Amino acid sequence: NVDKKWNIHFFKKHYGVVIVGILVVGAIFYLLCTLNEKENQKDNAETIKSGERRFYIDYENNEFIKDGKVFQYVSGSLHYFRVPRSYWRDRIRKMKAAGLNTVSTYIEWSFHEPYSGIYDFDGQADFEHFLTILKEEDMLVLIRPGPFIASERDFGGLPYWLLKDHNIHLRSSDSNYTKYVERWFSVLMPKIVPFLYGNGGNIIMVQIENEYGVNDLGYCDKNYILWLKNLTEYYFGDNAVFFTTDQCELSAMQCGHIPNVLSTVDFLPTANVTECFKILRQVQRNGPLVCSEFYTGSVAYWNISRSPVYSTDIIKGLKYFFSINASFNLLMFHGGTNFGLKTGASSTNNILDLERAGYLPQLTSYDFTAPLDEAGDPTEKYLHIKQTLKEANYPTTSTPKRAPKGNYGTVNLSPVISLLDQTSRRLKPIKNEIPLSFEDMDLNYGLVLYETNLPPVERLTHLPLVIEVLHDRAIIFLNYTKIGTLSRSNGDTMLEMPTTNCSQKLSILVENQGRINNLKFLKDRKGILSNVTLGNHTLGPWVMFGYPLNDTSWLESQILQPGVSAPAFYRGVFTIPQNNSYPEPLDTYLDTTGWSKGIAFINGIQIGRYWPEVGPQITLYVPAPFLVPGLNTIVMLELEKPSQDFTVKLVNKPRLDF
Repeated sequence: NVDKKWNIHFFKKHYGVVIVGILVVGAIFYLLCTLNEKENQKDNAETIKSGERRFYIDYENNEFIKDGKVFQYVSGSLHYFRVPRSYWRDRIRKMKAAGLNTVSTYIEWSFHEPYSGIYDFDGQADFEHFLTILKEEDMLVLIRPGPFIASERDFGGLPYWLLKDHNIHLRSSDSNYTKYVERWFSVLMPKIVPFLYGNGGNIIMVQIENEYGVNDLGYCDKNYILWLKNLTEYYFGDNAVFFTTDQCELSAMQCGHIPNVLSTVDFLPTANVTECFKILRQVQRNGPLVCSEFYTGSVAYWNISRSPVYSTDIIKGLKYFFSINASFNLLMFHGGTNFGLKTGASSTNNILDLERAGYLPQLTSYDFTAPLDEAGDPTEKYLHIKQTLKEANYPTTSTPKRAPKGNYGTVNLSPVISLLDQTSRRLKPIKNEIPLSFEDMDLNYGLVLYETNLPPVERLTHLPLVIEVLHDRAIIFLNYTKIGTLSRSNGDTMLEMPTTNCSQKLSILVENQGRINNLKFLKDRKGILSNVTLGNHTLGPWVMFGYPLNDTSWLESQILQPGVSAPAFYRGVFTIPQNNSYPEPLDTYLDTTGWSKGIAFINGIQIGRYWPEVGPQITLYVPAPFLVPGLNTIVMLELEKPSQDFTVKLVNKPRLDF
């Protein structure tokens, strides 16, 4: 009772203080609750905002959802490595003007890691700048980081130095391969991360590998593609949708399919579209239908006419896509050019033996008969596609005009020096008992000169010179006089050669015409890959000289040799006038009519291979950024026979067909 009375007395005496305390505690509690509610509202707002900016798949309704709304992408392929950097924005704007909302691009491993552990992301290789322009132009991106990309590029975009390992199994879970992929991705992927849609960027989808359903293993290595998917997921998380794509064949799609990754399909406009999607549904039962490569043209080869793909077939396909809400990518929307020696080759059939598979080197031009031609000008296909997208309620703008081209006239060239001259041999010779491949000599592209002394023969006669495995084309010289050529494309392995009882020098100049990038034969090493025999004699030892052909500046100090014969360097200069109408150089085309086969350079830039002797490509595209007002330089490395008057022309129209 005493305690109770004391408590009552205390409460009465301190009533006011107690009330004030209760009010203060209540106020503090209210304030904390209010602050917490505001913080929750802020978090919710950010969550809602994040939820609105989200790209994902609604598998129940077979749709893409972008920012809370059903979305269908209409995309076109544009490869930064085939278009001069200063033209990237122009090409992107022209694609957007046609109604596209997305751009698809590959990342080419060999372009960025040309030598093992040496990386290049500057200038033309600055793909981050390319992605930044796409974001600035409000274009979404489908990115295809490979590591294998095919794409009619040398070795399918893989770096040549992988082939220095003779035990490597490409596109497989072989650690000899995956260790380099893992190293490459550790450099590449962090550069892509900021551009993912979930991180505020514009990349909505990321491809895993590329058409893995066709590979050079002879079996389907599911462990590899699952490993590659997990490696990609390690860097990207769920900030973009992953997808695969394969040819319209059930076996290919089954092999290329990865669990929890969207499968898509590739096909020509003339294919049975309904049937291709039915096959896709056997692998990908739910999810949006996608054609990741809807071809606007076809691959082009030397000595073969380009195959047409018609606008009527393309438009018919697009209308069908719209009717079923299928997303699609037009490959190519702008092809561009394989500058340098980056073109690849195709094998012509699917037999088991590489040497009997056939070999077709691809053109320098990647015009592809695309909606935007090689120079980025709109074509008839562009107009039809734009009209179709406009009718489907995709926003379009005014059709871009064709850019003027320079007709800079005839250029006189002078013979400078023979390729076989000791001065032209810029690299140290390599000596070996048997011929070595380009890769074993650590040479990526260009030419190799193989030389040996022939054994004396008792009497004058002709003996067969045999090279069982030649990749790809050889010019044969005896005492530096040409006696013939051998070509892998023609299946050549033997040449009758005169012999004497005197000492003779045999020289074999081998050209790498591009590593195979399709079907099963990726291990396409270059050079002489077998013994060379003359009658019953196995020839050797060999002295080998590599010509990477990546520099022509040394020619400037050479004294002209008027009597030199091919293979040789020829050099000339021309002037680009400045006037009020065109103060800067214009795009132009180097017309190689009258020349035979070789490689051309403009102002030291390797613009590609020419081969008018077989066609169909006669002109080489010369973009204005490669030129300067005033004096410019042309160098031609002619391998066979120059034009009679040593001239070329710079014209304002291309010639890409017979």
